Amino acid sequence: MLSLQPLMASDLFAGAADTVVGRTLRKPSYPISPRLAAYLARFRRELELPVTYNRLEGFRDSVPLADAGGRDTLWESVLYPPDEMEALKVDLKYVYALLKVHGDLSVVDHLYVDRIDFCSFGNSLPFRVRIVNSINENPDYFYVKQADASRVYGLELEHLLSPNRLNYVTCGSTLVEEHVAGVPGDVFIKRWLENREIKPVRIAKELVKFNERCFIRLLGDMRSYNFVFVLTPDFEGWQVRIRAMDFDQQSHNGRRTFYLPQFFRENLVLVQFTTSLLDIKTSYQYQREERTLLLQRAAAAQQRLDILLDAMHVDVIAPPENVIRLRQDLAEHFDSDVFLKCESMAALVRENMHQIRLEESHGRVRVPPG
Repeated sequence: MLSLQPLMASDLFAGAADTVVGRTLRKPSYPISPRLAAYLARFRRELELPVTYNRLEGFRDSVPLADAGGRDTLWESVLYPPDEMEALKVDLKYVYALLKVHGDLSVVDHLYVDRIDFCSFGNSLPFRVRIVNSINENPDYFYVKQADASRVYGLELEHLLSPNRLNYVTCGSTLVEEHVAGVPGDVFIKRWLENREIKPVRIAKELVKFNERCFIRLLGDMRSYNFVFVLTPDFEGWQVRIRAMDFDQQSHNGRRTFYLPQFFRENLVLVQFTTSLLDIKTSYQYQREERTLLLQRAAAAQQRLDILLDAMHVDVIAPPENVIRLRQDLAEHFDSDVFLKCESMAALVRENMHQIRLEESHGRVRVPPG
């Protein structure tokens, strides 16, 4: 018999978040393979850019960047020679136009580059560009990073399988991403979780759905600071959606629990919040809803998804021992030896989705009585 999916009765009410996943070592960066590059070019993700990651690395000095409360943000504002700084601002504005409006500068001629920041924390060592509307001073951001294949697969799977569309482009070994707007999860816990203007059950519902999305497509390391809460006003209060904003750990780790946000100690408060609000049947309902939507998205983008996973199948984005361990964990979880035949992370993503599809089509997700 197939085992229950995560964040069901056995996990919700057995203190699942007490089983924690420790902090991992920095993941290596994997180069963009020719097959992935061909995919990116086919779907207009690969473009010629006037600014590369290597060019931005040429800064001469930096100044620590503090937040509004004077606290260190782990970001530094970087400085370039005056001539280079002026040229960079022009070229970065064009990169923003490529990202947003296919390079039409006439639409963004009222924007200016206000600041370039650098962060040495995390895998991608990103540069963040702050771009401002000169008419109303409204800022926006985008990021320039080293292109990492596993991260690109994560971005593309998010674009195809989640409720969210993502704008990003590559240029050889450079990756440019739009900013994912929202309240970071760790900030939300401190400042918003107990806000009575937001219906608590809507937060809990979205946590169940987000947990399921991450597990099905094997997106790992969703600690509270790696996702954001997006709040949308509605005629009956606020609607809530959780969006991943870090995709470095797409199908890399060997532990099944690494792909379930509920198992990180950083998310313990959110798990306890959820278990205090949802009974077993309701959590099953929300989980089934998310599965259905994800499978519908997969069906709608089946050809593109197959091409992507075909490229991912021949790419090395995880050590062989991680593939072996994860396939064993998933085989035990689903009670299916088919996983043991999988030789790549792409094969595990495919089989994971296939098993979910089987459970849904045969009604094998068990709902406890009462």
